[in-house]
Amino acid sequence: MKKNINIAIVGLGQIGIYLYNELIVKRKDIETKTGKNINIVAISAKNKNKKRRFKINKKIFYSNPFEIFKENKIDILFECIGTSDGISKKIVEFALNKKIHIITPNKALIAKHGDKLSELAERNNVNLEFEASVAGGIPILKTIKEGLATNKIKKVYGILNGTTNYILSEMENSNENFKKVLIKAQKLGYAEPGNPKLDLNGYDAFSKVRILSALAFNNKISKSKCIMQGIENIELKDIKIANQLNYRIKLLGISEIINNQLFETVHPSLVSKNTYIGNVNGVMNAVITEGKPVGESVLQGEGAGPGPTSSSLLSDLLSILRGNIKYPFGISSKKRKFIKTYNNDYYSNSLYLRFEVKDKSGVLSSITNQLAKFKISVKRLIQTPDKKNKKATIVIITHKTSEKNAKKCLLIFMKNRNILEKPKLIRLYN
Repeated sequence: MKKNINIAIVGLGQIGIYLYNELIVKRKDIETKTGKNINIVAISAKNKNKKRRFKINKKIFYSNPFEIFKENKIDILFECIGTSDGISKKIVEFALNKKIHIITPNKALIAKHGDKLSELAERNNVNLEFEASVAGGIPILKTIKEGLATNKIKKVYGILNGTTNYILSEMENSNENFKKVLIKAQKLGYAEPGNPKLDLNGYDAFSKVRILSALAFNNKISKSKCIMQGIENIELKDIKIANQLNYRIKLLGISEIINNQLFETVHPSLVSKNTYIGNVNGVMNAVITEGKPVGESVLQGEGAGPGPTSSSLLSDLLSILRGNIKYPFGISSKKRKFIKTYNNDYYSNSLYLRFEVKDKSGVLSSITNQLAKFKISVKRLIQTPDKKNKKATIVIITHKTSEKNAKKCLLIFMKNRNILEKPKLIRLYN
């Protein structure tokens, strides 16, 4: 690679503008470590005059990102727009076809189009790097692609979304409800100020699960329907009860091979306070891999925000500047395979079930009898009466049961007039 490298940044949101400043501030450091002199020759966003965290050089600003290529010889392009389709996909495809290296934190783009984009990068002998797409500043993708390259990984799981982890931790610490803590998270910049839905409903974490699967198991990105649940329905009451039972509620992303089939899921889980994952709090992320011969490996760090994300983006940059042309997913696209999907109906867990019921005789026995009909056995039971309102809260921890049994059983409970609201189900992490 030549000594002078021209760089373009498309997208100047929180991450893009922070990256822009980091490239300027750390230019000499990058040259010392790689022998390459970087020049930012083009930046692009919708609005040139928008108030930003750092000042920009308006002489190199382009409202239309495709104009960049007409006037400059670009070597490396950072895509920081963040959508799965539209301009994000078009600009990346265009640049790869122009034999320009791509670096992106865009997990939505990679989770949806990563297979085709990696083929395009390989065909043009350039890099498609996306370390920052999963777990912010934690180098989990490089760890799987390089550090654990000769290990047989059977499982990857963890806390993959800093926003939801902060909300659940803060609800426990502050004793405040979901809505109040969400507002707090938005003020602190941990949650999107406008629409944080993709964090809260599990979609963000699920995109990361699919990327991790592809790297860990050398498979094409899965498109199958999987269990995906967010934290929108987690109530303070559940967090308090979990606390009494020595559990915490965490949104976990899980990917594993079961009977040579791929299983992927994102859902809230009750995890023991005595476990490592049960003590990863605040905006922290943690990713755990299980494999042979290395056993269990743990990486933890800040998973969100422009600082940690820029750290991973610059790591990818240095990798390219050192001349490392690599397969985006660790091996050739031709050698990556489709893995049959595990049937979600057979997914098995102990369950936390909370029922709000009328406080009258026979209600508890009707619930336990119904569970027994579906071969769901009770491991622990707590009944808390509310005499004043003639109600009661019944919490049941079950022994392991399948998703299929749990679904069918809950449908029957919906018809029980003594149950005052939809029963709350949270899986226990085994």
